[in-house]
Amino acid sequence: MLLANFMGTDGLIVIVIALIVIFGGSQLPKIARNVGAAGKEFKKGQVDGEEQARAAAAAEAVAPPTPQLVAPPVPEVVTPAPNPDTVTLSKAELDALIEQRLAQKDPSAN
Repeated sequence: MLLANFMGTDGLIVIVIALIVIFGGSQLPKIARNVGAAGKEFKKGQVDGEEQARAAAAAEAVAPPTPQLVAPPVPEVVTPAPNPDTVTLSKAELDALIEQRLAQKDPSAN
């Protein structure tokens, strides 16, 4: 068992005793049955997935390649040249300029 290899037999015994205390002796067979059924379903799902993968690989190998659609070229976006009369400022630069102008206009504001 993977759990026994991971924790050792002492850990496995502790887990079994804890399960008996928590669930009671009458519930353990039901839990074991459900765990076994879940394991079988998991293995069945793995087998089905492998079969589907093999079938898809075989179909891909047999089917002719599908033509690839080529998208038309995207037109290049041309940005206009900046206007020489335009000035770009950051918010901090704009705030400093406004403060400077207000100070020049009303020297008693400070």
